[in-house]
Amino acid sequence: MKILEFNRIQEKIYIHEHSSGLKVFVIPKKGYNKIYSTFATYYGSINNTFIAPDEEKETKVPDGIAHFLEHKLFEQEDGSVMDKFSRLGAESNAYTSFTQTVYLFSCTDRFEDNFKLLIDYVQSPYLTDENVEKEKGIIAQEINMYNDNADWRVFFNLLNALYVNHPVRIDIAGTVESIAEITKDTLYKCYNTFYHPSNMVIVTVGDVDPESVFNMVEHGIKAKSNPGRIRKIFPDEPQHHNLKFIEKNLAVAMPQFNMGIKDNSYVKGYDMLKRKAALEIILSILMGRSSVLYNQLYNEGLINQSFGSEAILEGSFGYTAWGGQSKDPERVYEKILAAINQAHKNGIDKKSFERIKNAHEGRFIGNLNSPENISHEFIPLYFNGVYFFELTKVYEELTIDDAEKVFRDHFSTEPSLSVIWPMKA
Repeated sequence: MKILEFNRIQEKIYIHEHSSGLKVFVIPKKGYNKIYSTFATYYGSINNTFIAPDEEKETKVPDGIAHFLEHKLFEQEDGSVMDKFSRLGAESNAYTSFTQTVYLFSCTDRFEDNFKLLIDYVQSPYLTDENVEKEKGIIAQEINMYNDNADWRVFFNLLNALYVNHPVRIDIAGTVESIAEITKDTLYKCYNTFYHPSNMVIVTVGDVDPESVFNMVEHGIKAKSNPGRIRKIFPDEPQHHNLKFIEKNLAVAMPQFNMGIKDNSYVKGYDMLKRKAALEIILSILMGRSSVLYNQLYNEGLINQSFGSEAILEGSFGYTAWGGQSKDPERVYEKILAAINQAHKNGIDKKSFERIKNAHEGRFIGNLNSPENISHEFIPLYFNGVYFFELTKVYEELTIDDAEKVFRDHFSTEPSLSVIWPMKA
């Protein structure tokens, strides 16, 4: 057992590595009632082309298969996994993102029983030709529902505007046509490739004994050796945006918009964490709720409280995005572009930088009280080679010169604009 200590924020991580290559993390929270536990694989919607360990041939699978597999793991031969967790007094769920699939539960009692169930069902897929065919209809309905969801559509349209080739531009659930091609054999191929423990992590946050968690892992993990590296393959992606503007009509009362810029840095590890923090601070300085621009747009009735922003960096792709509802998205675009150009001309205000950096650090420390938040932040960052708690070092080190450099690099490209308009009468 290894222990990492982050004294500045009074956090510890207990680490155990299983012989299969599985990494297990326990983050103790003494006195907390809730325990939050996750079993995650470094496998998401973008991983549709790969070379499995011990193979030389490239495998290409249908879009949406990672999400499909997530659905199927909850169906066991002896019944629903969610029903089993309910009987144990736990809440369970799962989600698939662009880069990972995460299975989780939270409980206040019977942690050992729930933890053993989590380990067991994620290692025990039950796939038949019949239940795979049945699932296609269920997921097709979900896809059609999201196609009519303005928040979802405006975001994925933005990704289509940003990316020319990268699979991040494809909906996580795939399309009705792509999931129709999924078979039991293809699902097992993806499961056997990406659900090997060496490509996975277990993270438990709460008032638990690390040694007992590690003992349950030792007894519960079936695989004993690491099969080797999975080669994930992505198409070449040009630096420029695919489209400057994209639009669609849906049943909305007010237009919705997203703006964004593709990030071409491809950084990983601590450098990625530092760049992401810098981008988030820059977005807050430019258009956060305390900014001159936000208040001007709000007072003119051009945005409302739905407006927000985010910075995403994930190794093979990255972007900043911001948006919400507006009666005149194109006018908002002009004003935000003008503010970006003004910042290029005048630089970033030092007082604003220090104030916003302190506010972001305060939010980070406040979020350490949430086991769910720690887990959700921890997993993608770990897969990218850095620990979430290292953000404390980032905030200590990050200077206005660092932020200026990131700003001039990332915001050298004009944003793309995605709009969902109300249906025409």
